[in-house]
Amino acid sequence: MKLIEAARSMGKHVFSTREAAAILGRKPQTLRKWACSQAGPLRPVRIGGRLGWPVEEVAALAGQVMKDGD
Repeated sequence: MKLIEAARSMGKHVFSTREAAAILGRKPQTLRKWACSQAGPLRPVRIGGRLGWPVEEVAALAGQVMKDGD
């Protein structure tokens, strides 16, 4: 979770697909699939044609994943 804390301290609002996938323990393609199907647990924002994954939403889902994994 250090990446999430670092992003917050730097004022970063979104993660790249690669960063979000690493935090969530998923492959980047899984997140892209969520974006295309609009059926995943997160909704990305588009920034200059790229997908951005909101830091707070990724953090919330990562916390949920960690709790379920205990």
